[in-house]
Amino acid sequence: MLTCAAVLYEMEKPTPYAESRPLVIEQLSLADPGPGEVLVEMAGAGLCHSDLSTIDGSRPRVMPMVMGHEASGIVREVGPGVHDLQPDDHVVFSFVPLCGHCIPCATGRPALCEPGARANTAGTLLSGRRPFSSRSGQEINHHLGVAAFAEHTVVAQESLIKIDSQLPLSTAALFGCAVMTGVGAVVNTAKIEPGSSVAVFGLGGVGLSTVMGARAAGAETIFAIDLLPDKLERATQVGATHTINASQEDPVQLIKDIQNGVDYTFESVGNERVLQQAYAATKRGGTTITIGLPHPNKMFSVPAVSLVAEERTIKGSYMG
Repeated sequence: MLTCAAVLYEMEKPTPYAESRPLVIEQLSLADPGPGEVLVEMAGAGLCHSDLSTIDGSRPRVMPMVMGHEASGIVREVGPGVHDLQPDDHVVFSFVPLCGHCIPCATGRPALCEPGARANTAGTLLSGRRPFSSRSGQEINHHLGVAAFAEHTVVAQESLIKIDSQLPLSTAALFGCAVMTGVGAVVNTAKIEPGSSVAVFGLGGVGLSTVMGARAAGAETIFAIDLLPDKLERATQVGATHTINASQEDPVQLIKDIQNGVDYTFESVGNERVLQQAYAATKRGGTTITIGLPHPNKMFSVPAVSLVAEERTIKGSYMG
């Protein structure tokens, strides 16, 4: 079949992107779903910072590529061997296809699925296929096994989660990245206890989801930190008890003044300097969770003695 998609042919085009136009909207050929694969009509897709990090070249991937990974859609056709999904099912995409058999999958850490990571690096499905091709016959890579910026896509069945058809698909799309990453960091990675104190640095989709997750998990005190007043207002609406505008106040000092640090801090910006702040705002015996994806070349350092003498913990959280 033919479908329209947004294709990235070249990374690191100059900004502003409104002028350089890094994404090319064009008609592509899309192969039928093969064994274990599913054809999905896209219903909603979010623009995530991980998309931007490929467009600007800070996280290079194979080119050309149909971009997008945070999405929802409706199943239109299933390939041989697909039994858990059928046409008209509503689905959310997972941007790491989970093989279910490698050591990380078998030991409860599916976000680290090894075949899934290899496929994503290669720009293919789990099968190794590239279902998109240009009019000239050139194969087009999949972004994170999803390729959400298209009218239709073909993905591995392992990249799909069936959802209730009553859930609005425009809302459901956010569960494919922002919500599961933020809420999952609270519930699965940090495992915060009721009554805990929490600070969330950065209030994009992931950060706001982290605030919601902390409230749902029973955190008593939730600091929300950002530079933009409208984001701080949204954080209050979804459960933050305190907001700090980091362009006007020192968040670390303010948190320490109010309650001498917090039990859990979450860094959702992807900035090593903000991660430094999050670590500094964590109390003795506390845990710092880093969720944002910084540039691969950026480094983070802490006073080594604090990890021992203060029994501090630093954890990474990928996909929650």
